[in-house]
Amino acid sequence: MSSRDQFASKIGFVLAAAGSAVGLGAIWKFPYMAGDNGGSVFILLYIACIFLISMPVLIAEFMIGRRGQKDAVTSFKEQAPGKPWYLVGYMGMIMASLILSFYSVVGGWILSYLSRSLVFQASPGEGETFETMFGSIITSPWEMILAQGAFILITILIVQAGVKSGIERASKIMMPALFIFFIILVVRSLTLDGAMEGVRFMFVPDWSHLTWETVLLALGQAFFTLSVGVSVMITYASYLGKTEKIGSAGVNVAVMNIIISLLAGLVIFPAVFALGYTPDQGPGLAFIIIPAVFEQLPLGGFFLIVFFVLLLFATLTSSISMLEIVVSIAIGDRRASRVRIAWIGGLLIFIAGIPSALSFGIWSDFTIFGKSFFDAVDFLTNNIGMPIGAFFIALFAGYYYTTDISKRELDTSPFLYYTWLTLIRVVSPIAIVIIFVRGIWFN
Repeated sequence: MSSRDQFASKIGFVLAAAGSAVGLGAIWKFPYMAGDNGGSVFILLYIACIFLISMPVLIAEFMIGRRGQKDAVTSFKEQAPGKPWYLVGYMGMIMASLILSFYSVVGGWILSYLSRSLVFQASPGEGETFETMFGSIITSPWEMILAQGAFILITILIVQAGVKSGIERASKIMMPALFIFFIILVVRSLTLDGAMEGVRFMFVPDWSHLTWETVLLALGQAFFTLSVGVSVMITYASYLGKTEKIGSAGVNVAVMNIIISLLAGLVIFPAVFALGYTPDQGPGLAFIIIPAVFEQLPLGGFFLIVFFVLLLFATLTSSISMLEIVVSIAIGDRRASRVRIAWIGGLLIFIAGIPSALSFGIWSDFTIFGKSFFDAVDFLTNNIGMPIGAFFIALFAGYYYTTDISKRELDTSPFLYYTWLTLIRVVSPIAIVIIFVRGIWFN
């Protein structure tokens, strides 16, 4: 590439960055985490942790990427010449590749459910339950590999088109569509008899659930939901013009993520309560309970299609950011073909994800330290790789940058600057260490 591509507008950048953050963490994981941990208390803690811990690291990634105007590895190399900070970029690329390898498996589950919904066959057959149907889907080797491959293919086609024509254009379509689909589903959910019980669960605190464990879980969810720690946001910010305000962009991404998470809760919890289910259903909430809920509603088949299209869009906006960091680093400053690298990178990640796709079926007996291959890769990335990456990003922005550099890059009021500096130097690193220790110790 003779010149580095850039986002055409700030809104394009914000939508792409928010799309990277608004993935399965916000729509799939957030509702079941809130459901398992008392609803409103967990939600309040989660929002507080977003602003105090995750957002400062997000802004730090924006700062590094926008200042470097290069891929994550080159940005660190040029801003810290002769020092090993660039290894953070390489580690981010490896972690993003591993995340996408199992993330695409879940994307395949969504495509399988969506294809069934489109022909109105998303209900269990005779003698089946929604739980056994889900089990039969994820244990079918050919269906899982084909669905995973289809999801990776869509991701490649978007990324190969470039920043403006691919990532930004897709984000400008999928993110607004995401909000529209959510509003449709929220309105339908809130009009059910008994729906207000789910609203109270979300917004009326039951302080008996305020425990140290709930605080730690909310802290972990807030940290991982903004896609920090794998240099994805460094990559996206490198396509941002020097005149754009990164502080306000960070706030916009955090707020959009919170709004999407709350909308996901308003779709799920009122319907769950109205139809007699309990909210503490765990990871099966989206693939077992939600189809069962929609089956009982008028026009339920239509609303189920809308739900899985929404889930697919959210998953894709995250997957394209993870493939983009691989493509960006592989291209570097060379005149390499984005199309060729996107296809090669996507194919390699697809192959790496096959063991995860099969780990619920024919390879279920293969374990690593007692975990399935899928769970082992999830553990390695979420509990080890992302916290380590975020920790060093916080140290780089907080300590390696002089205050003159970070103050100029953040370009905000003295109060907001020193608030961010305190958070990135003290609060975020301590929280990341706590997340890391808890993730290693209790898993």
